[in-house]
This record gives sequence, C-alpha cells and structure tokens, in this order.
Amino acid sequence: MLNEFNTAVWTNGRSYLVTDNSTFQAFNKKFGSLTASGSYKIPASWQSALSNGARAGEVIGLLINGVASDRWGYRKTMVAALTAMMGFIFVLFFAPNVETLVVGEVLCGIPWGIFQTLAVSYASEVCPVVLRPYLTTYINMCWVFGQFVASGVNRGAVQRHDQWAYRIPFAVQWIWPLPILIGCLFAPESPWWHVRHGDHEGARRALKRLTSDNDPDFSIDNTIAMIEYTNELEKKLAAGTSYRDCFKGIDLRRTEIVCGVWIVQTLCGTNIMGYSSYFLVQAGLPTVHSFDLSMGQLGLGLLGTLGSWFLMPHFGRRTLHFTGVSILCIIMFIVGCLGFSHASSSKWAVGAMLIVFTFVYDFTVGPVAYSLVSEMSSTRLKSKTVVLARCCYNISNIVVNVLTNYQLSSSSWNWGVRAAYFWAGTAFICAVWEYFRLPEPKGRTYSELDMLFEQRVPARKFKSTKVDPFNADHQYAHPSEIMEDMSLDKLDIK
Repeated sequence: MLNEFNTAVWTNGRSYLVTDNSTFQAFNKKFGSLTASGSYKIPASWQSALSNGARAGEVIGLLINGVASDRWGYRKTMVAALTAMMGFIFVLFFAPNVETLVVGEVLCGIPWGIFQTLAVSYASEVCPVVLRPYLTTYINMCWVFGQFVASGVNRGAVQRHDQWAYRIPFAVQWIWPLPILIGCLFAPESPWWHVRHGDHEGARRALKRLTSDNDPDFSIDNTIAMIEYTNELEKKLAAGTSYRDCFKGIDLRRTEIVCGVWIVQTLCGTNIMGYSSYFLVQAGLPTVHSFDLSMGQLGLGLLGTLGSWFLMPHFGRRTLHFTGVSILCIIMFIVGCLGFSHASSSKWAVGAMLIVFTFVYDFTVGPVAYSLVSEMSSTRLKSKTVVLARCCYNISNIVVNVLTNYQLSSSSWNWGVRAAYFWAGTAFICAVWEYFRLPEPKGRTYSELDMLFEQRVPARKFKSTKVDPFNADHQYAHPSEIMEDMSLDKLDIK
C-alpha cells in the first residue's frame, strides 16, 4: 500500500492543481513563479518534470529489483527499499525549490519501483495454487486502499492556505515504512528462492513458517521436491535467469503476455477514469466536494476487487479479464457519444459513466491483471519478467498521460469528452489481442503451465488441454518416484 499511497498523494495533488489553482496556492507560491496576472504558477516544463520524475525513478527501481531480488532475496531487497524510502521522504519534505522537489521525486521513485513488482513475485511464490489469485489480486486492493487514504489526507489539507497544505501529505508518508519494515524482518523468504540458490535447508525453514503443523496432508519434503522438480524442468526447457532469457524460446511468448496484460491497464481508458471529478466540477459540483466524490469512487474500487474474488473461481482469469476490457470499450464509446451534448446534464452523465467504469475496472481488469502477471512467467524468470512488464506499463503510462493532456487541453487538440472514442478504439484492440493471446491459468501448477507453453498450446485451448508434466516423454519421473530417488542427503534436508 505504501507505493499506492505515495503515488496517489501526488496524483490527487497534481490533478487538483490543474482544475483549481487556488486549491494548493501555498504549493504554487512555494515552488512556482509569479505570473503577469499576479498569481503564482508552476511552469509547464516543471509540471511535466514533477509528473514524470517519479516514473523515471520507478524504471530505475524496477531494473534494480530484477537483479537484487534474485541475488539477495525478496525480504532483504524490501527492507533496503523501505529504509531508502524513509530517507528520501526528507528530500520532499524539506525541498526549498522545485528543482530539489524533482530530485526527491526521482529518488522516491526508485524504491516505489521496487515495491511495484516485488510484492507480486513474492506473493505468488509463498501461497498454494488455490490461494494464488486471491493474494495476488489483493495487491490491487492495496493500490485502491492507498489511493483512498491519500484522498482523505488531501481532503483534510485542501482548505489550508499555509505550507502545511502540502507538507502534511509529505509527512504522512513517514507513517508507513517503519511498521512494514518491522513486519518484513520477521517474514520468511520465498522457498522457491532458496531452492534456486541450492539452499534446501533454508527452503525447509521457510515452509515450516508458512504452513501449519496441524495439517496431516502437508509434507515439507514432498513440497521441496516439487519445487526442485519444477526448477529443474524449467532449466531443461532452457529457462535461464537473465533479462536476455526473457526473449528466448517459449519465454518470449510468456514475456509478451505479461507485458501485454499490464499495458492493457493503460490502454483501456483508465486515464479518462480519473477525470470523473473534473467533469462533475464542470457540471457545477464544488471542487472540495470532488474530493468526497473521488473517495466514494475509490470505495467502489474496493468493493470491485472483493467481487473479483468471488468471480475468479467460477469464470477464470482469462474470461473475467476479457469481459472486463470489452465492457470498458463499450463504456468509453458511450462517454464519447455524450461529448456531442453541451448540456450540464451530459457532464453529470459523463461523471456517472466514469464512476461505473471505475467499478467495472476494479472488478475485472485491475485486480485480475496482478494474478495473470504472477502466473504467466516461469518461476526462474519471474522477477525479471514482471520487472520488464512494469517498465512497459510505466512507459506506456507516460505516453498515455501526454496524449490525454493534449486531448483534453483547450489550448491543444481540445477533444474534450470525445477523446473517449480514441480509448474505446484502443480498448477494442486490447480485447482482440486478449482473445487470441491470453491463456487461462486457473488451477494450473507452475510445472503444468511450463508444459503448456512448451507444447505451444493456443491461448484459447489452455483451459481444455490436459497435460501431465510427469509423463514418460520427459526426463523427469513422477513426484512419487522423485521422492524415492532423492535421498535426504541429496535434498540437504536434516
């Protein structure tokens, strides 16, 4: 939730600076310059730097995480990132000018980038298959909850006219790192990471902490053997551990899917979704109440994520994600049609449709993407594949932000609400891509997914194709035979 809260503080703050310059006049006076009209304003060039500075830092953090989590483990990487976060917030809080503020944004972006992908990879490796979709999609709920808290903080500071109007949101960011860091110190490392590094005793300790001693059906030895089996199977299928390996053989297809799923989040119209409050303000809603509306909108997002937990076991990830993108495409088309009306009621209708968009998005595309991203890559390349996907997401987000600003700005293209037609088109393209390229991983173990990709099964047939990764066509025996052949000494289990 830390990254989501920090991002939302800036997102909310910047969006309302655009819609109502008096809202954060203390911020403008501190970091802006005096204009001919007698008001203070941050130059457009520095607004762009503030918007994209954190994105640049996140890309750096993502690339660092891909190497650091593989080498030192998820837990140590997270602890280091949280420690750095606490230090970098000082730069934001005490920034004397806009230049220092941009530097602080870039520095804070580095641990934010680490948070973005580390949680997905870790969550997918420490839970059983049946719980994997719930724990990974819970990350989306943390995103929404962080934005919800940030909206509340901004709502509380919006009517202040002193320096604390912007210092309070900065200072609140210090609340999160320390308790999270303490929790991480007591969290077990991923048993998969231990096995990949040949530390079977470490994997055994981690599994003992992750499971209950009262479960008679659970065997630590069998689980370690299965993890090692999958690891060896992926090595057999030529899955290395470098970024270059993400673009080789069957892993190229897996990288495409993981990157595509996250890029869909930016191309289905989500940037327009954040402007529901803006259109309602244009319709006559007071600016201060738009904060209340945004909190209600995020509340619907929380309910949507909860709803996805009930739908995924019945419909699967592919069906839910594809259906969600298709519905979002229709909503964008309707919003575009409303743009031809100049009545105040049409702006209320646009705002209402975008709130519905938020609910549908957080019911389907938002949370389900996290589950798909964690399941589609091989376990040996998971951290690096997820890093590449998130880099694609951030880069596409920068492009989408620029396009949206041009589309909605009255001094540029001035498309207004009709910009939704453009995003309806991109959402349609995303839906077509998903129909032909997005597989269904529901109920599949990582070894089964490995074999489905090796056999180049079409995405639409993943759900119906039966596969046995332990059959005689491969060099590996059935798990029961593995346990007979692998002595405790070979497993390094005492």
